[in-house]
Amino acid sequence: MNVMIVHAHPEPRSFCAALKDTAVETLRAHGHEVCVSDLYAMNFNPVASAEDFLERDNPDYLFYALEQRHSLASGTFKEDIRDEITKVENAELIIFTFPIFWMSVPAIMKGWIDRVFVSGLFYGGKRIYGKGGMRGKRALVCTTLGGREYMFGCKGIHGQLYGTSGMLRSLLQGSLGYVGMEVLEPFVAYHVPYISDEGRKKILVNWKQELLFLDTRAVIEMPSLDHYDDTFSPLSL
Repeated sequence: MNVMIVHAHPEPRSFCAALKDTAVETLRAHGHEVCVSDLYAMNFNPVASAEDFLERDNPDYLFYALEQRHSLASGTFKEDIRDEITKVENAELIIFTFPIFWMSVPAIMKGWIDRVFVSGLFYGGKRIYGKGGMRGKRALVCTTLGGREYMFGCKGIHGQLYGTSGMLRSLLQGSLGYVGMEVLEPFVAYHVPYISDEGRKKILVNWKQELLFLDTRAVIEMPSLDHYDDTFSPLSL
């Protein structure tokens, strides 16, 4: 299996980086091909702009999604975008490792999605969810945070991490599911800055074990286009 890991943490010695390294070592040890995009180490530019296109269809007005389509057709993306698109296209599984910042992904990872999930290839028109451009690929989020586990969920002070009203919905559904990926339930490391080294080692052991059984991991339900007409209006109210 070809695996891509998209990693976003500014400290290379962080526990989040240890999760990324554990994934690399475990998957390679079991015969999988693994490539890593370490966004901070790459100094990846997260800012979507006109500079992303070596040639413009409309040089007078920037309609970013339409320029993405033009660059897709003409092969005129900047090299960093083109390289990341190729990695995603080659991957069967994409793992995202990051700490939760302000109930979301780090800005550098959001910018990676903005620039790499290009219109016309990843999505476009009616090519979303089950008909999205990345259908057939799987995605797995591995995230760290400072809160305790009981702080999250239906009755938790911070609400659910994922689900229809979860804080990671914009990533899990709005980005990964939207482009057609099968989204596995996230792996979450809670209270990381405040637990013992022994506690962190246990999390790494659990993560390693769960990586070996991805085929049986629960999948997050996404909207089915079978329930909507050609205008995306619900078939029954």
